[in-house]
Amino acid sequence: MSLEMMEQIIEVVFAILILLGAVIAVISVLGLIRLPDVYLRSHAATKSATLGVLLILLGAFFYTWFVHDFFSIKLLLGILFVFITSPVAGHLNARAAYRSGVALWKGSVRDDFREAIKQERQLEIEEIKNRN
Repeated sequence: MSLEMMEQIIEVVFAILILLGAVIAVISVLGLIRLPDVYLRSHAATKSATLGVLLILLGAFFYTWFVHDFFSIKLLLGILFVFITSPVAGHLNARAAYRSGVALWKGSVRDDFREAIKQERQLEIEEIKNRN
């Protein structure tokens, strides 16, 4: 196998990574359109969009590294920041929606957060009473 052929194979692999990331991002959009409530939509947006963006950035990072011999710190930092911040932002958005009273979808099976909120509110009330 010649060096030129190996380079072409590597380019195809990185292009597949980028295309797979784009397909997963499209699936995320379909989830945003089709899912019934804010919590499921947040889940679709957070999980699949994060994976889609990470695959696109990874494909671009490896392409620039192996094909152009350029190690891009910006792409690497972008991958790191998306990996860390996107799930946290999705969680905080869903938590804010729950705390502001957005109802769960009628087909939701469990609501584990309700009991935790009740306990937290009881503690806050007791703390206020103790201050006075």
